[in-house]
Amino acid sequence: SEERWPGVIPLLEKGMQYGEAWREILARFRQSTDCPDCHGARLKPEALAVRVDDLNIAQFCSLSVERALQWLEGRHFDGRHALVAEPLLKELTHRLSFMRNVGLEYLSLGRAMATLSGGEAQRIRLASQLGSGLVGVTYVLDEPSIGLHPRDNERLLGTLRSLQQRGNTVLVVEHDEATICAADTVIELGPGSGSQGGEIMFQGSVPQLLRADTLTARYLRGDASISLPDERREPQGWLTLHNVTTNNLRGIDCRFPLGVLTCVTGVSGSGKSSLVVDTLYKHLAISLGQRVDQPGTIAGLSYSEGARPIERIVAIDQTPIGRTPRSNPATYTKVFDEIRNIFAMTPDARKRGYKPGRFSFNVRGGRCEACGGDGQIRVEMHFLPDVYVTCDVCKGRRYNHETLEVRYKGLNIAEVLDLPVQQARAFFENYPVLERRLAVLEEVGLEYLRLGQPATTLSGGEAQRIKISRELGKRSLPGTLYILDEPTTGLHMHEVGKLIKVLHALVDKGASVVVIEHNTDMILAADHVLDMGPGGGENGGLVVSQGTPEAIVADPDSVTGRFLMQERRDRLKRRG
Repeated sequence: SEERWPGVIPLLEKGMQYGEAWREILARFRQSTDCPDCHGARLKPEALAVRVDDLNIAQFCSLSVERALQWLEGRHFDGRHALVAEPLLKELTHRLSFMRNVGLEYLSLGRAMATLSGGEAQRIRLASQLGSGLVGVTYVLDEPSIGLHPRDNERLLGTLRSLQQRGNTVLVVEHDEATICAADTVIELGPGSGSQGGEIMFQGSVPQLLRADTLTARYLRGDASISLPDERREPQGWLTLHNVTTNNLRGIDCRFPLGVLTCVTGVSGSGKSSLVVDTLYKHLAISLGQRVDQPGTIAGLSYSEGARPIERIVAIDQTPIGRTPRSNPATYTKVFDEIRNIFAMTPDARKRGYKPGRFSFNVRGGRCEACGGDGQIRVEMHFLPDVYVTCDVCKGRRYNHETLEVRYKGLNIAEVLDLPVQQARAFFENYPVLERRLAVLEEVGLEYLRLGQPATTLSGGEAQRIKISRELGKRSLPGTLYILDEPTTGLHMHEVGKLIKVLHALVDKGASVVVIEHNTDMILAADHVLDMGPGGGENGGLVVSQGTPEAIVADPDSVTGRFLMQERRDRLKRRG
């Protein structure tokens, strides 16, 4: 009865009116479907009735950039129609050409921006600037090569060079070797990360850099390199996805080896994420009783005879480890639990009756109540992002005065949380469990992070490696599958080498690892490579080649194989 119980849907709709926070919470209870009247075309029948030759505007917007350019090239108008159409055709062709030049020819024109990756969105903004024709502008790009296959990276570099040749300044933050070597001036920061960095190690041209003694120069010259495994592991069975038709995948049967490090490669838009994230991850999650949204379309999945089924699946991405300043590396890796126990066992704490909870900033008692244990106070700014200021009561230390009086080896709990991982490991050397967990953080290249560094200040790459370190802390991982989407994003060549060692360590513990990646070092270090293509969008969706990296290099049909071979030649040339 409507008088007694309005029903679930009206209650959810009412909750949507309470503001953005409630809309985010309720978002997992809804999903988007095509409008039953316009079937996703967005326009009324009267507007859709207008056609240019054989297409209405919705059909044109469903075309990929490449197909739209081909369609425009085939249009010819006469008389007064030509006076109207020619300048429009010229402008449309120019703008679509800019999108093709930055490697986005596979995108459909009507695709929602929310479905684009960060790299795709950045390149769309870059294409819009190409069309503006501005001069005297300084463009700042943060890793524009994200999500780009080496083939597409060449076109991106040509686009950046054309911006510069118009009279603009282009400043790029990048780790990609090809981008560094194409620059007019290189500025290298270092010598390390975090508190160990912050100095200008080099500034000058690429030839000058190749003669310098910096970390980047050593890798570019070949003095330092990422070591390849001595031998490739043999699969311990196979997992097969049958008749995959997710997005642009063309009804393929795809086999994934178990117990090895697998790299899924291919040009941008070839179907890598559709296969690995939307299909493999989501259908395995469903089989393990987890809830997922909009899984890909398959006929089924099966294991080879004798293969151990996947019992646990983990997607390790670059999303933050927490959304508040109270989240930090110590709490995420469970190191903080051990530290609180140590402080609770000190003579001062036992004399005062302090339990481990007294040293937590998530519960009342020992924390500073002025900032709620954040160490910072959020100031809401109307029409601007919120600003965090240091708490003027605890001065950023998170705890009240009584809690800070308890000390272990001369340091209070706030001072311990301010220690870098490397120093903290030496400080707690007498506690094997704690020392082992901190050693894992060092293994993944995070020795410079402070234990209590707020999660809001960590980069995506740092957050991802913290997640990996927590998994490495487990003694054995049989039946576990890890999925990573471009884990080398934001990493220097030196850090990529550390990441490769860490992923191999996961496999050594019995896990299977599947990585979507364009980085040639990561591909060459894999046990098995699955190359998608041959093109992007509607020209992709097939498995072009698969096998060891050596088999991919030897396959003439693999675009990735050609670039792997070229990478080896370039390194040998630089070394010579």
